[in-house]
Amino acid sequence: MSTEQQTEIEAAVLRRLLAHLDERKDAQNIDLMNLAGFCRNCLSKWYLAEHEARDLDMDYDKAREFVYGEPYEDWKKKHQASATKEQLAKFDQVTKK
Repeated sequence: MSTEQQTEIEAAVLRRLLAHLDERKDAQNIDLMNLAGFCRNCLSKWYLAEHEARDLDMDYDKAREFVYGEPYEDWKKKHQASATKEQLAKFDQVTKK
């Protein structure tokens, strides 16, 4: 496999992951953090960091819009539920490790 093919496959996997997360708006960021240790905001930060590493123009709001498929504030109003006490307790437990 060539480097170009590898890059194409990796890009396709990222697009597939983002599409999956877009279909699963019920999977809240706190749930993702509690189970996997990363969330949509983490993906946004990684996307931003890779732009910055290459001296490409990007800011956090644009990076989040890429990941969320719309401005973050719009997504948040439509889809983000308040975290439960149980979710927050689990988050505290997970992040202390």
